[in-house]
This record gives sequence, C-alpha cells and structure tokens, in this order.
Amino acid sequence: MTNYPERTIEVSFTPLLFHLHKKENSIVVIVDILRATTAICTAFANGVNHIIPVASIEEAKKYKKKGYLVAGERDGVVLDGADFGNSPFNFTKENVNDRIFVITTTNGTQAIEMARDCSKVAIGSFLNISSLCNWLAEKNENIIILCAGWKNRFNLEDTIFAGAMIENLLSNKKINLKLNCDSAMASLDLWNVAKKDLIGYVQKFAHRERLRKLGLDDVIEYCFTKDVTEIIPVLDGDKLVKLK
Repeated sequence: MTNYPERTIEVSFTPLLFHLHKKENSIVVIVDILRATTAICTAFANGVNHIIPVASIEEAKKYKKKGYLVAGERDGVVLDGADFGNSPFNFTKENVNDRIFVITTTNGTQAIEMARDCSKVAIGSFLNISSLCNWLAEKNENIIILCAGWKNRFNLEDTIFAGAMIENLLSNKKINLKLNCDSAMASLDLWNVAKKDLIGYVQKFAHRERLRKLGLDDVIEYCFTKDVTEIIPVLDGDKLVKLK
C-alpha cells in the first residue's frame, strides 16, 4: 500500500454513457484503437505540428477550403475530397512532419468532441500506453477512459485497451488506485483473457471484419503494438498538441 492519495479510474464503454461520469478533477483519456487514436499517436511520433479534430464532415470541408490537409473517413471509407483516411500508415514523416492537418472520423473525433469541455483530455493507444500511464500516475486527478466504440455502441478493442491501462496503473507504485467501477473491472477481466493471445483474440472483433472487407486490415498488428512512442497528445483548445 502506498501513501499516495486514493484516486479512482472509470471506463465509459461508449460516448453515450459519458455523461454519467463525474468529470470534475478527472483526466479523460480518449481511446479509438482501430484506428483514430492510433493514427493520431503515429502522426505525433512522425513530427506533426498539431492536429485539429472536428466532429462533422461539414467542418472538415470548411478547413479544406482554407487550404488545410484533411484526413477523413466514415465507416472506414475515405471522404470525398480528403487527402487521406485514418489509417496510421498514412501519417508518415513525408506526409505530416512539421505540418498541421484536420481529422474527422466515424467514432474517435466524436468522442473528442464530447470531452472538449473537460479540463484535461489525452489521447491513448497501445503505441503510447507506458508513457501515458506513467504521466497519469504522477497527476493528482481521477481518470476516466472514454472508449469511442462503434457508432455509440460497445466494442471490444477499446475496452481491452482500457483493461491494459488499468493493469499498468495498478502495478505503478506512484498511484493509489481504487477500482470501484464495474466497467473498469470488466475491462480488466477482458484484457486478462485477451492478452494471452492478443492478435488471435482480435479476430473476434466486429471492426476487424469491417476493415477486412474494405482491405484495410493491414494495420491490425501495428494498432496493438506497445510503446512505439513516448509522446502523449493532449487537447489544447481546438487542437491536439504534444504534451510538454
């Protein structure tokens, strides 16, 4: 047992449940493993200046008319007029280094929009899980993991990541974590099942099948690769920036 003050961690399985969580004195972590938050972390790892997340296609089109690069998709399909979709493999150094772009996606940017008024919002993925958890452990705030899900419905990939985060934080001696949220308990239980054969378990995911049908499943293993980067993207006003 540590001498650190007790803190809580909660998991919102979908954006529709987010309003039920107490957001005061909480850091919100946005999670959309397949693929938005993985793509965002990749872009920062490859030197992007900052990213402007928008919820609607109309907003993205307005930025496009102003000359911004736009990454956009709905149901996995690249939007008409967008420069690319949200595959992490699009965000290479050649495409994003020292640049600014706008992103709109089916689920991830909707979740970011819902959390926009919260005091601290961070982007989570397997790519930055260790640095993210270390940072969270050092803060004196409760934690809410907001799973983007699929069109406001539960999905496995975001929930499993939430469980991986909780496991990491429970093992961190710098945080005294109270696990009194059933959704957090369930996320941890799912992670303990999935981690024994993570890529094998991924084959059960509904979104894995959606990506396969679109020929976009080349990113699967990458999206479940730990600690590719130490960068933590955070929301600063209307843009995502690298945590300093």
